[in-house]
Amino acid sequence: MPIKILMPALSPTMTEGNLVRWLKSEGDMVKPGQVIAEIETDKATMEVEAVDEGKLVKIYVAEGTEAVKVNTLIAAILEEDEDESALADLGDGAMSAAPVAAEPKAEVSSNVVDMPKSAPAQSGARVFASPLARRIADQNNVNIASVTGSGPHGRVIKTDVEAAMVGGGAPARSVVAQPAVYGDADYVEMPLNNMRKVIAKRLTESKQNVPHFYLTVDCNLDALLKLRSDVNARLEDAKISVNDFIVRATALALMKVPASNASWHDTHIRQYQGADVSVAVALESGLVTPVVRSAHLKSLKEISAEVKSLAERARAGKLMPEDYQGGSFTISNLGMYGISQFAAIINPPQACIMAVGAGEQRAIVKDGQVQVATVMTCTLSADHRVVDGAIGAEFLKAVKEFIEDPIRLMI
Repeated sequence: MPIKILMPALSPTMTEGNLVRWLKSEGDMVKPGQVIAEIETDKATMEVEAVDEGKLVKIYVAEGTEAVKVNTLIAAILEEDEDESALADLGDGAMSAAPVAAEPKAEVSSNVVDMPKSAPAQSGARVFASPLARRIADQNNVNIASVTGSGPHGRVIKTDVEAAMVGGGAPARSVVAQPAVYGDADYVEMPLNNMRKVIAKRLTESKQNVPHFYLTVDCNLDALLKLRSDVNARLEDAKISVNDFIVRATALALMKVPASNASWHDTHIRQYQGADVSVAVALESGLVTPVVRSAHLKSLKEISAEVKSLAERARAGKLMPEDYQGGSFTISNLGMYGISQFAAIINPPQACIMAVGAGEQRAIVKDGQVQVATVMTCTLSADHRVVDGAIGAEFLKAVKEFIEDPIRLMI
């Protein structure tokens, strides 16, 4: 009996995935534990291992195929004493699971100056032209089939029609004032990966359905930067970042103000006993938020090592579902991009996310004197169904106290 390889469910919420590529070909022998394919979920690209030994005799779903439903037959393995006639035992399900061609790459629309000009279309031949070019041609009685296209593959674009009008390449019905025309700029259409689809869906729902409110506080970083410099001078194998201090300060503030360490579940509010801090990591394909578990119980050095490991695996697409699911609070730090202040969208069902800006020198008033200090702005976005303004303010006050008295983060 052939051994079926089905599209696996790589997370509790996964219903479909993209078959990124096959690492084995039809006819290859496979052994248990060998990686045979890569599947893209909504958060990561994960490897699929063979669980049986035999010959990979048939691939039913081609690499590059998107939105393959969980439990779809994607390939079959035969044991040593079987031949391909045994595939008939898989029944109609296998027959209907014919290979699906990968989606073609998106066409790139671009005016390439050095591209040879295409000849005008012959009479009766199909003319490739942008909708805008057709509209302008129609409005000005230009025979679009006589226009030489300069777009990709000889496609006629707006500027070609306008050039034909100016150059007399085609008769104009009448001289009319040209309306202002917009929207014909060159473009590239980018296909949506699963991660981008999920980000779009979840954050749209969050912004539409979660009653956000925002609180902002400025934190003086001078003492923290001095402590960080002293600590790093004593470390040989690793360096503690400002963000590591912020994760630690956030975790301790969550334990001090537990009402902010909570999530919304329609019929109840779940308040967490530990600080599982999600840290937003930007990827080329989107955004993922791996979780530093029990951050309130970990040292700065432990947090630093864990954040680095999670970020590296996130960028390599190697996070496992347990690495990014179940956080109780999220930190989004854009300080490294020079952003002074911003407000983030809550990651449901969490009740809060804290947006962290860059530390920068600002003029402050201390003891009646204007001084220069390194100041960082933190903005809390809170779900008002869970967290009231006073609770959010208490939380930010606690964060500020830990950051401005950083020796408490070492205790």
